[in-house]
Amino acid sequence: MRHRTAVSTRSRACARRPRAIACGALLLALCALAPPAPAQAQGAPTSRAFHFVAFGDMPYNPGDEVKVDRLIARINADKPAFSIHIGDMISGSVHCTDATLESSARQLAVLEAPLVYTPGDNEWTDCHRDRGGGFDPLERLAKVRALMFPAPGQSLGRARMEVESQSRAMAQRFAPYVENVRFVKNGVHFATVHVVGSNNNLDEKRPAAMAEFRARDEANAAWIAHAFEQARAQDAKALVLAWQANVTAGMERRNGRFSEAFRSVIEATAKGARDLRKPVLVIWGDYHFYEVSRFVDFDGAPVQGVTRLQVYGDKLVHAVRVNVDPDALQPFSFTPLIEPENGLP
Repeated sequence: MRHRTAVSTRSRACARRPRAIACGALLLALCALAPPAPAQAQGAPTSRAFHFVAFGDMPYNPGDEVKVDRLIARINADKPAFSIHIGDMISGSVHCTDATLESSARQLAVLEAPLVYTPGDNEWTDCHRDRGGGFDPLERLAKVRALMFPAPGQSLGRARMEVESQSRAMAQRFAPYVENVRFVKNGVHFATVHVVGSNNNLDEKRPAAMAEFRARDEANAAWIAHAFEQARAQDAKALVLAWQANVTAGMERRNGRFSEAFRSVIEATAKGARDLRKPVLVIWGDYHFYEVSRFVDFDGAPVQGVTRLQVYGDKLVHAVRVNVDPDALQPFSFTPLIEPENGLP
């Protein structure tokens, strides 16, 4: 989803204007230091430490495919354990044709480490718009599932890894949801959830959209609960959730509350985190600038132990390196993975 860039009070040092985030090298370093405690590494890493890369919301602008190629080369050089793509692998201003989707899929296939992808709104939800080509969003969603999840239970990337798919783990109720997956790395649990911008496809003027939203929303809430249940049962060191939408964006608030499109996801995450009592990281994109802050519940109150990471996107064709030390008190720290040729943030 393409927005004007929204900036919270935590990122005022990085941006004073809605559409221009222009930090030099010094300000970039200061921005990386600005987030709360979980963003800081503590001492030497233990033997089980690893890192992964999070990115998405690109390419958005004409000619950005070259920038994405450079970023992918940068990610490959960084040699992460895996990468997580948070969706919007195409712009909301292009037609959602098979050729466009397939071109982006081929570009991502160059990633050497395993790739875990969760869909964004630009790939399907927004395709009914004129600028999206006037497609049926449900038909486009079927295309995305066939293209990006050809082998349920396996990741993408040149090196594949096994994942648990909701389509198999909860086949009786949620067989269509091949995109919701979970996996474990060195005691840290990960789960992707299909939550997208454009109000998560909740559109009361479109009955088919409403039916799709309600079914997927139920599946998402169940998958989040399942992820927390497995984390508790296996005594996980921490849990990471990743999806596309900025679910607690100020512009989504209605009458002092967040959009009902995201209530189930927010509440399931908050409840699960309070029950788990282990560090939780939530990753999303949608708003296109790097930010680390606290995750809040549906009433806007911070949820203890839950950190929110928002990744770059749109004109900022960069990624974020997430360092994970399962045995540290604060297991997560963050380093902007900047491709200099794409321009400094």
